[in-house]
Amino acid sequence: MSEDAVLEIGRNGIWVVLQLSGPIMAAGLLIGLVIALFQALTTIQEMTLTFVPKIIVIFVSLLIFLPFMMTTLIEFSQNLFGLIATMG
Repeated sequence: MSEDAVLEIGRNGIWVVLQLSGPIMAAGLLIGLVIALFQALTTIQEMTLTFVPKIIVIFVSLLIFLPFMMTTLIEFSQNLFGLIATMG
């Protein structure tokens, strides 16, 4: 296995991780900004107000993006297993 092949596999792995975590992190960031703006405007500083909506939004976004995440991970795994089979 050459260095180029190893770097390509690592690059693809990092890209897949970003694709899988990106939508969930974006949803968490967006709801965090909305909650922070709401707290700044109303001067409500309740600790549970920050955690409960984030948890709910992240769980809902996981349910929404799970099919995309699974197909992306399956495609990456099949490509990786195909590379392993051709090299071994």
